[in-house]
Amino acid sequence: MMKSVLSSLLALAVSGSAIAATVGQPAPGFTLTDSNGKTHSLADFKGKTVVLEWTNHECPFVVKHYGAKNMQQQQASATANDVVWLSINSGAPGKQGHVDGAGANQVMSENGHKNSAYLIDADGTVGKAYGAKTTPHMYVIDANGTLAYNGAIDSIPSADQADIPKATQYVTRAIGEIDAGKPVSVASTQPYGCSVKY
Repeated sequence: MMKSVLSSLLALAVSGSAIAATVGQPAPGFTLTDSNGKTHSLADFKGKTVVLEWTNHECPFVVKHYGAKNMQQQQASATANDVVWLSINSGAPGKQGHVDGAGANQVMSENGHKNSAYLIDADGTVGKAYGAKTTPHMYVIDANGTLAYNGAIDSIPSADQADIPKATQYVTRAIGEIDAGKPVSVASTQPYGCSVKY
């Protein structure tokens, strides 16, 4: 009896972990359309480091990082080093922060985004596949397609721009370590921000 219960619990744990993205495992594949109507698949970027940034321009925690230019600086630094940076909006129609392509382009123009593309995930399929909980919620995928980092952009969970210089920038650190051929020293952290508005 006890053995069968344990087997059932183990099966649940395995099936549960297969649903959400797991550090050290292949990142879930996806195909999404960007703000200009172009289709992007994760498989297209095999051989490159990829950053996924869940975003909602109306969230105070996202405003913190864009208002201080921290997100744009990280995007610019990453893309200059051949890293693909994909901003993803999983906000459902009618929910806070939802945008269509034109709306996304307006947000990027106003905030000076330096990402590779802004992807629309209005039905939340990709966000749920990754277990994206907050905006921002950050993922770094290495050149082999393995999820190398999952969590917060930095180490101070606040909406205060003044905290940015004092914080450890987890995403930048992970990218640097991957580039140097080292294991990511902090591979998983608790994301903070507004809940993703599925």
